[in-house]
Amino acid sequence: MSAPETAGLPAEPAAGPPEEPGPTTSRRRLGGNLVVGGSLVALVLGAALLSFLWTPHDPTLVNATDRLLGPSSSYWLGTDKFGRDVLSQILVGARTTLFVGVVAVGVAAVVGVPLGILAGMAPRWAGQLIMRGNDLLLAFPALLLAIMFAAVYGGSTLTAMVAIGIATVPSFARIIRSGTLQVMRTEYVLAARAAGRRPVAIGVRHVLPNVAGLVIVQASVSFAIAVLAEAALSFLGLGTPPPTPSWGRMLQESQELLWTAPRLAVVPGVAIALAVLGFNLLGDGLRDRFDPRLEDLR
Repeated sequence: MSAPETAGLPAEPAAGPPEEPGPTTSRRRLGGNLVVGGSLVALVLGAALLSFLWTPHDPTLVNATDRLLGPSSSYWLGTDKFGRDVLSQILVGARTTLFVGVVAVGVAAVVGVPLGILAGMAPRWAGQLIMRGNDLLLAFPALLLAIMFAAVYGGSTLTAMVAIGIATVPSFARIIRSGTLQVMRTEYVLAARAAGRRPVAIGVRHVLPNVAGLVIVQASVSFAIAVLAEAALSFLGLGTPPPTPSWGRMLQESQELLWTAPRLAVVPGVAIALAVLGFNLLGDGLRDRFDPRLEDLR
């Protein structure tokens, strides 16, 4: 018998297990969140900065003759039920949203970071006492605090900023305390304590620089929460009052026209979604960037 025709051909390699993603793939994944998130945040920030220099129309101008117009060369995204330009409201609404987020997250960081460092450096019983009070504050979400403040002071931008800021303090305190406990176990901190350096100097010189990465990551994630909370408060009438444009109030005003003019709800909804997604992805990218366990993948 003749030899099989395949006798002279090289044998096919045996199928093996699927290849594990290498460092290059992991680097791309880690950097992808940072790039996409940063791009979306830059888009929102650019819209806010542009609103200081230019808007197609006055975002607060009511024009009854131009009610519910579709997109055109004059009104790129159309007009709402009051005849106001939707694009102009989106641009100015980005400014309002970012302003509330910056102030709220700033307040939370100014209060939460020192509180977390103090809880991590204090004796165990004192740290536990601080964190139990922190957990009590965590039981009051931003929406509930805003309702309480609105009942006393009335709904306003200040009410939204204070409510969101106070509600975000526990998140900063918890994560900064965790980072502080790790830093306090390091040899250079033990050497500083043995040398008689005061706790305040240790906190400022050694602890704060080493938890700065955690602060940046938490600020980015909290900013996404602040954007969503501001939109929800404005939707309920507890946030930015009219006539100042707000994405949340644009949603609230469009709900009665959801079937006849759905674009009035889609446009601010997409703006809110992109902003929240951008800050969340940016926070994930920054977390991966500052995580020492991922040092080999950079």
